[in-house]
Formats: sequence, C-alpha cells, structure tokens
Amino acid sequence: MKQSLLKLLAVLFAFALIAAACGDDDDDASEDTGSEETDEGESSDGDMAEGDVDFGGAEVTITGSERDDPSVAAINDALNEHFEPLGLTVTFAGDADWEANINTQVQGGNPPDISLFPQPGKLADFARAGDIVPLTDEVVAAIDEYWAPGLSSVVNVDGEQYGVPVKSDLKGIVFYKPARFEADGYEVPTTYDDFVALVDEMAAAGGSKPLCVGIESGTATGWMFTDWVEDMMLRLHGGDVYDQWISNEVKFDDPRVIEAMQAVKDLWTEENVFAAGGTISATNFGAPVAEALAADDCYMVRHSNFFAGLFPEGTVFADGSEDAIDVFYFPDINGDGPVLSAGNFATAFNDRPETMAVLEYMATADYAQSRQAKQSAELDGNLSGFLSAAKGQDPSVYQPLEQQFLDILSSADFVRFDGGDLMPADVGSGSFWSEGTALTNGDITAEEAGANIQATWPE
Repeated sequence: MKQSLLKLLAVLFAFALIAAACGDDDDDASEDTGSEETDEGESSDGDMAEGDVDFGGAEVTITGSERDDPSVAAINDALNEHFEPLGLTVTFAGDADWEANINTQVQGGNPPDISLFPQPGKLADFARAGDIVPLTDEVVAAIDEYWAPGLSSVVNVDGEQYGVPVKSDLKGIVFYKPARFEADGYEVPTTYDDFVALVDEMAAAGGSKPLCVGIESGTATGWMFTDWVEDMMLRLHGGDVYDQWISNEVKFDDPRVIEAMQAVKDLWTEENVFAAGGTISATNFGAPVAEALAADDCYMVRHSNFFAGLFPEGTVFADGSEDAIDVFYFPDINGDGPVLSAGNFATAFNDRPETMAVLEYMATADYAQSRQAKQSAELDGNLSGFLSAAKGQDPSVYQPLEQQFLDILSSADFVRFDGGDLMPADVGSGSFWSEGTALTNGDITAEEAGANIQATWPE
C-alpha cells in the first residue's frame, strides 16, 4: 500500500473520530439515545420506522470476545431497545474463548447469526472459506454514511464488504496517576528514551514497580504481547516497514522484528513488572492489572482505551485529585507520532432479513451512541471502556478522559491497524500469541520466536 494512500486513510480515520467527538454547540444533549421520530413516523437517522417492519418474534444471536458485564448488558440493551418494538429479539453472548469456539461452531454447522470479529485477518479467512456472507447494499450504504472508508476497507475481502465496524480502539496509551508522579518527582516522558530511563529510575528506587503487565486471556493468551510488539515496530521502523511486515514482505525472523520483540522482553523484567497473578503470562490482561495500578502496586500500564472500563468501582479519572487516573501517549522514537488502533467488526453467517437489519442498525451513530450511554450507565456514570468512530454522535455521551482518547487519535501523524489482527489467523491469532507467550516465559529467545512464527505463515 502506498504511503500517500495510508496517510489519506489516517486522516480519514482521525476525521471520523473528531466528528464523533464534535457536535453543534447549540444542540441540547438528548437523554434518550434512541432514534427520534419525525412527523411522518420515520426515524430521524434514516433507519426503518417502527411501524414499517414486523419480524414476527424472530430472534438473532450474536457472539463476540467482549464479555465484561457492562459491555454485554449495553450491547443487548441498545439492540433490543431498537428491535423489540419491531418484533425481533437480539441476544449477544460474550465468550472468553471466542477465538476457538467460533471455529468449533462453524465446523459443527451451528454458528451464530452474527459474530463480532476483532481480527480482520480471521474474518477474511472465514470469508474466503464461504463461512460468512457479503453484506447487503442497505448495510453497505449505512457503513458508507457513518464510517470513514479507512475503517471499513480492512474487512472488504476481494471486492466484497463482509464486516460492519462497531467499535474503535486506541492502543499505545499509558495509564498513570499524575498526583503520584508529582509527589515522587517523576515527569511524563515525551520520548521513548525518556520512558526507558523513567522505568529504570523507578526500578532503582525500589517499592512499587514501574509497570503492571498481564497477557493471560484464555485461548487468546499472548495478544497483549503482540500489541506491545506492534507498537515497537511502528516506533522503531515506521509505517512502511510495518505494512511490509503485515504482508510478510518483512519476515518474522527479520532482524527488525527480532529487535521489536527483544525491546518488549527487555522491559518485562522481574525488576520492572508487577504481575498480580505471579507471572506475566498467568496475569489476566484486564481487571487484575487495573486493580494493581489503582492500588499503587505499579506506576504505569500501557494498554488500550477500553482498559478504562476495568478499574474498581469508585475510581476517578482526570479530575486532578490524589488518586485520579489519567493517560499519556506511549512515546515515539523517531518523532513521527504513530498511533496503533484496532476495532471490532460485525459479520453475518446468513443473509436472513433480520440478520441484515441488525447489522444495518449496528453501523449507525444511533447504535454507537446508545451503546456508549448504556454502558456508562451500567458503570454508574463511570468510564465505559467503549469508543466508536461512527460519525454523528452526541459528544456528551463521552467523558473528558474519553475525549483525550479522541484527541490522541486525531493528533496522530499516522495510524495503523493492529497488525496481528490483519495477518492470517494461524499467525496473528495463533503462533504470534503462543510464541510470544513462550518468549515472555523465558522458554525461547526472540530469535527462536521469530523463526517459529515465520514457519507458520501460510504458503
């Protein structure tokens, strides 16, 4: 992919996120996140009017890897608030072992109607195998209306659109407590060298560890390692090399990839890392890490925006108080300001009208705004951990820290999608995870990990 096109997609990505965070200052924020009715009885966002369709008690099942209670409740509530008046019940079930179980369900001939794929590479494998179906023109039109092209094109397979973007993730941000930094004489690093020097300084001081890290995630254990490596590839070698790595023009056993993996391993030492589960690979990537940061077991956590939704109840964010959690950008190396992103894509295993109707609605700003509002409410007004780049949302549903996430995305010099998610599933959600875990455990070297991963790349 040419650099000019990638920069254009990055600009479109940032523009979509800015649009999601901006609105008419004269508009009053609506407390009802559902679609408003016009005088003619049609939905103001262009979706079907409630009196136009009756699905006669049909049901649509959805699965995905999101499984925390607030996310599951918000997805179900947002969808059923819209569809129950239309005679349609939607059931979303989160699954900690989604990556493995979706394969089993398809092989057994019992897939859900819709599933939320966090890996475009895995989605493309399913599309080429004929396991999922292309989206209808109506669904594609909704995507075109609400999403920048760069966000939907990653799930366009051989000229057919197979996925609806339904969630946007910002990676490469560092959670910390500003007041604690100030009290202990530390400053937010602005370069990667400063970041490493800060880690060394904190480790030498004793007491709390510089970092909290966990990579356990059931059958997806290791994906947090791959996130760190992707960030290091962007920072060390830039966007062009990153793109070549994703396409396997740059191999996993290339010295530049080995350098990125070794850089992560060098940071994840016993002196530097607090692992709540005893070891990094035995520590879940989510709540245990958030709880450890909140409890001052460490100073910093490099993570994604959704991590904000995993802190203990009562945690405060970005309000200047003593225990408030805030974020800073994971510093770059070459001054080129890269940002790593990811997201979930809803895709269909059948072309039933009710399946496509659900996907059409999930593409809209109305759905994104409704999910965000409901997820925040599930958390008693706290940060939701959800972010969407759908254009046209009411910005009042996002809190100040979430607006910072949008600011980091919009100020990026260039954006790249999660590399492992774009690679073939055998690699991106297979050997990259497992070999990364082995490297983390000290069972193999970075060179061995690179060679082992490369050996699994499909011919």
